[in-house]
Amino acid sequence: MAERIDCDVLIAGGGPTGVTLAVLLAQRGIRVVVAEKEAEIYPLPRAAHLDHETIRILQEAGVADEVVATSRRSARYDFLTAAGEILLRFEGSDRIGPGGWPAANMIHQPSVESALRRQLATLPSAQLHSRWELTGWNEEGAGITATISTPEGPREVRAAWLIGADGARSPVRHAAGITFDDLGFEEPWLVIDMLVHDVSRLPEANLQICDPARPTTCVLMGEGRHRWEFMILPGEAAEDVASDASVQRLMQPWDVEGAVTLERKAVYTFRARIAQQWRKGRVLLAGDAAHQTPPFAGQGMCSGLRDAANLAWKLAAIVREGASEDLLDTYQTERAPILRATIDMAVMMGRTVCITDPAAAAARDAQMLAARAAGHSPDGTVDYPPMADGLILAGSAGAGSYFPQPVADEARLDNVLGAGHWLIDRTALEIPELALFRDALAGWLDAHGAEAVLVRPDRYVFGTGSAGQLAESWEAALKA
Repeated sequence: MAERIDCDVLIAGGGPTGVTLAVLLAQRGIRVVVAEKEAEIYPLPRAAHLDHETIRILQEAGVADEVVATSRRSARYDFLTAAGEILLRFEGSDRIGPGGWPAANMIHQPSVESALRRQLATLPSAQLHSRWELTGWNEEGAGITATISTPEGPREVRAAWLIGADGARSPVRHAAGITFDDLGFEEPWLVIDMLVHDVSRLPEANLQICDPARPTTCVLMGEGRHRWEFMILPGEAAEDVASDASVQRLMQPWDVEGAVTLERKAVYTFRARIAQQWRKGRVLLAGDAAHQTPPFAGQGMCSGLRDAANLAWKLAAIVREGASEDLLDTYQTERAPILRATIDMAVMMGRTVCITDPAAAAARDAQMLAARAAGHSPDGTVDYPPMADGLILAGSAGAGSYFPQPVADEARLDNVLGAGHWLIDRTALEIPELALFRDALAGWLDAHGAEAVLVRPDRYVFGTGSAGQLAESWEAALKA
């Protein structure tokens, strides 16, 4: 067997979750190896959406400007009846969200992955190896010895931690004996991606057409692309629905012939599942290896990047700062409830769309139209709950909430304060560097009746109180 490679963290899977995690770790000086079994980035679109919070994560990774430059935005996300009546309308997608970036960004996933890999290549403590496939590992004391199949033959990698970011079929999850909880949603859909030649002929809003004859999705993608998704109805064969003749029939009502060209078609089964354990000893799961969500809320890739942001600073605190390894037990505690809320929202949306019985669809339409007319429709923007448990100062105002990133004169708070945790009190607001953000930060402290706030490296609030007490509580929590 060839020479062993030692590192702090071995990541199985070089998709967006794995590479984002690798970048965030390497920026903190952590030695990281990414083992990716494929030779190249998958060249066709998959994920379509990143929200303001995940673009903020990419800001820390150093690629946000590049990603946003080629993304597209829509002001609305509409759920419509077959006749075009509005059942649900989520607005404000093109406005700046709390993360300091547009609330919804429609992306081209291969371009995002390329930007992340270029950034990773600039970091000296990181290595990404294509055509490397994890075949097994042994956990021994303070580390893991993994066996990797490579084009040059088998190799060993010795690491303190192994991260399975290796997708929905996750060999790491299977080998670790971790099972999924099935959350009760499974529907096959045909996904059609189009290259756009005349954007003026395409819908400007993201759409869910709640037509029992054929539930349909139509959404923007990254620059130069558009996506349609068609539900495969009960009793239909997927290969029949995906045939060229069928695709032509499905697209005909949209009247876009000549405005678009087919880039790819694929059948996906949309599922809602979550792993029962996200950590088993020195093995952790992230992204689709840990959870799968239907696409209706656009949170699949977003959830993986949030996993990466949560894990990166905790692993770095353990490896470089002597924090307790028990800190990693807070990973699932913090992420899983938010993830379940995310899945619940996506499933609610999916169940609204995926009604194929005409009578049931008519009843749905009548109920939702009446609720909307009465002002009781859950329109607006999509919000998810704060952390209720984990590494937070429970009982203090704002603990577990997401800390916003003010933007002023094209300057962003994160770029001024940098990585790591922040301790912001009213005295700190007087320093010149924070002049542009003084009113926004003072407003946050006022709203929470707080003298000071300690913000975690993943930009969730640890807690509020006096600066001295917060510093002591933070240090104690990391060592606990």
